[in-house]
Amino acid sequence: MKPVAELTASVLIPAFNEEAKIAETVRAVQKIPGVKQIIVVDDGSTDHTGQEAENAGATVIRTEINRGKGGALNLGLASAHGEYLLLLDADLGATALEGKKLLATVAKGKADLAIGRFPDGQRKSGFGFVLYFARKVIRRFTGLTLSAPLSGQRALNQKALQALGGEFAEGFGVEVAMIIDLARQGLVIKEVAVAMTHRKTKRNLAGFFHRGRQFLHICKAVGQRLLSS
Repeated sequence: MKPVAELTASVLIPAFNEEAKIAETVRAVQKIPGVKQIIVVDDGSTDHTGQEAENAGATVIRTEINRGKGGALNLGLASAHGEYLLLLDADLGATALEGKKLLATVAKGKADLAIGRFPDGQRKSGFGFVLYFARKVIRRFTGLTLSAPLSGQRALNQKALQALGGEFAEGFGVEVAMIIDLARQGLVIKEVAVAMTHRKTKRNLAGFFHRGRQFLHICKAVGQRLLSS
């Protein structure tokens, strides 16, 4: 068990066209005890996301093309050297400070993977099918009943990273794949209530496209794990 005051953590933030929020998010993360490294992966942004993150004090890794969430996380993971890893969305703003609760959970040995559970009413909007599907799949594979399986706010210890083979699943299936892979190896997964807020996915064409792509990526990740079981 690691005293929270002595932990060393790397923070990994994938970002695509988040110039409006990324600087505020980075500054909030800088206030989290134990954070020694903040990596923002500018995932093919067409705005000033990378520059804003750099100006705020983050180390920025830029990619010319959009790799998707899993690809961006893997690009940043190669440069992370902290004892613990904190994954956060780029649009959390000041509420990114709540990531300290996730780090504390893994540092105190209460979990190998801590997942941030947003307050009721603060989860991303939509018709809920993808969330429902993710919950059902995870329960089928692992027996776990989770309320926020798609939350990108996560803290992992070295045991969890090693169990994942040092890399994340590609695309938007990364969260579900992570839970399944770790649970099947007997690692401890816990949800932690966090007072975080971020932009909601709208019920428009872009929102439907995002949810549709996320659903397909989850199906791909699940299919791969079915074949390997």
